[in-house]
Amino acid sequence: MNADKKLGFSTTTFLVPMVYIVAIWVLYLIEITCDFNFNKYGVFPRTLVGFRGVFFTHFIHSNVSHLFNNSVPLFVLLSSLFYFYKDVAYKVLFLGGFFAGFLTWIIARESYHIGASGIVYLLFSFVFFSGIIKKHYRLIALSLTVIFLYGGMIWYVLPIKEGMSWEGHLSGFLVGLIFAVLYRNKGITKIEHQFTETEFDLLFDENGNFSPPKKEDEIENEL
Repeated sequence: MNADKKLGFSTTTFLVPMVYIVAIWVLYLIEITCDFNFNKYGVFPRTLVGFRGVFFTHFIHSNVSHLFNNSVPLFVLLSSLFYFYKDVAYKVLFLGGFFAGFLTWIIARESYHIGASGIVYLLFSFVFFSGIIKKHYRLIALSLTVIFLYGGMIWYVLPIKEGMSWEGHLSGFLVGLIFAVLYRNKGITKIEHQFTETEFDLLFDENGNFSPPKKEDEIENEL
């Protein structure tokens, strides 16, 4: 099968990104209209209660700006994931999201860590490195597009801004890289073209030297 035939829009290409984005916005609206504070359900490192945040942190946001800044790259990167990497998209999203949260729980400072930024960095890293590793021309083009749009994000895996969970960013980035390596042979890969051998090809030996076929009398003499 041609690798390009594995590409194509499906109901999940935009449905999953939309469901996720609607879910985090609805959750935030519930929080502010009902005067709830879901921050305590975020990741709190190295505590049993704080471990629940591994599952919930990607849905919780501190304010509208935080939510909006994550929503746009989430839609772009999730759509790219489900279009170009649909064979492994759910594994990357759910397993990758879990391990990104888990790594944050292990390495982060003692504070509540919330937001879908871990997923954003997971997807950014996976999409970028997968294209480079697979060496498929469309995936490389996608990688270059992603780095052009969101390349500036890379600085925020370092502690350069107060109040930002750089540990969550770093965790998502590292998990995305690991998943890109693990799934390097899944989905679309670079195709090695196989050429059909013709009678003309038989006139040359394996070293490329001209070697015409022997006549019947020459074969008999050798015998």
